[in-house]
Amino acid sequence: MAKSFYHFLMKYRHPEPKDDISIFANNAYEDHSFPKGSTDYDEISSYLELNGHYLDSMSTFDEAWELYVQTEG
Repeated sequence: MAKSFYHFLMKYRHPEPKDDISIFANNAYEDHSFPKGSTDYDEISSYLELNGHYLDSMSTFDEAWELYVQTEG
């Protein structure tokens, strides 16, 4: 089984984020309600649409998801 999207995203955490995905990773880490065990695009996307106030654009999530699928797929 592939690791969760959250687990994948955490490799992009950075103390001084340089790009949108690193900023997203840092914010997701601080979001204690993030669906940490999910591997489902629709579940995470719906969650972020309702709760992802820290995302400037859902395209950042889509970009991170593409990396996830390529790596974990």
